[in-house]
Amino acid sequence: MQISRGIFVNWVLASALCTNLLASAHPRQKPIVRKEWRTLSKHEKSSYLRAVKCILGKPALTPAFNNTGVISRYDDLVYTHIQQTFSMHYTGQFLAWHRYYVATYERMLRKECGYKGAQPYWDWTLDTPAGNWASSPVFDPMTGFGGNGDFIPGDPASPFEVPGRSGGGCVKDGPFAGVPDLVHLGPQDSVTYNPQCLKRDLSPYFAGRYLAMNQTQLTLAAPDFGWFDRAVEGGPSFEASGVHGGAHYGVGGAYGQMGDLYTSPADPIFYLHHANLDRVWWSWQKLNLQARLTDISGPIFLMDYDNLQGGNVTLDYPLSVGVSAVDVTVRDVMNIAGCGRKGALCYEYDKVYKLQS
Repeated sequence: MQISRGIFVNWVLASALCTNLLASAHPRQKPIVRKEWRTLSKHEKSSYLRAVKCILGKPALTPAFNNTGVISRYDDLVYTHIQQTFSMHYTGQFLAWHRYYVATYERMLRKECGYKGAQPYWDWTLDTPAGNWASSPVFDPMTGFGGNGDFIPGDPASPFEVPGRSGGGCVKDGPFAGVPDLVHLGPQDSVTYNPQCLKRDLSPYFAGRYLAMNQTQLTLAAPDFGWFDRAVEGGPSFEASGVHGGAHYGVGGAYGQMGDLYTSPADPIFYLHHANLDRVWWSWQKLNLQARLTDISGPIFLMDYDNLQGGNVTLDYPLSVGVSAVDVTVRDVMNIAGCGRKGALCYEYDKVYKLQS
């Protein structure tokens, strides 16, 4: 069959038009790139901090209840963390849940507060040994999150006294200082209105011990996800900590919100810390990406590593971050750069950790 030149040209043009329409209807997303805090420009840091303050000021979506402490969009996420504390710590879903949680915060900053960048991370290995901790750019009063609080004497005999703690009072400088009602929830699992300042209780000793590169390398060397996850979380005692607890207690000590298992997201540094934990996981995944995009395990129930209460987490395990995003499964968050129409995540890191020989 012969096709005239005019019909052929029209057919080509029509095909190209359909292709362009389909491409515009479903544009290919490009991952946003997360960068380390100290590498951002002053403008980028300022834009991020403005977006955090914006989320702190937006009204909550969580349905109101008597004496509610859930006042802001920021509180929505703190409340969600409190409600799920024992279902996503020391369990197989710990890293997957927090990956989605931080990505949800990132999306809120971008969609609800006009932030143009990606969620920054904090590479705490760069702020060790202990002598460097308090001078980290993250604690800078002008281009960071402010530093320590005044020292509050504690009880050295208490099992909850974080070794090396040095503060405990309200942060004295930075963008969140001088606000007596910045935090509305806590301490611990209280969700009733309790206006508080943001507190920090830096422990350079704790950070130096658990956040140096040797601990990160030990974590990256884990042969499978089960051991990797346990290396990240460590144990519930200070002596058995991993990189997760290293920053929580290195920043929050005994009396700061970051040291509170329930209300730790009340400190905005939480999201930079957990972005870096996610980066550690992604670094581990990329060491053998094909296999590790589906490698998940660990108990469904808190510390149930012998599966006496139930089985292991699977790719189909459901994840919820409350009112702030749709529910997903672990499978949906295994690839941070999925970016498809059904992809829950669409970001990358500018750098990943390498396993040193």
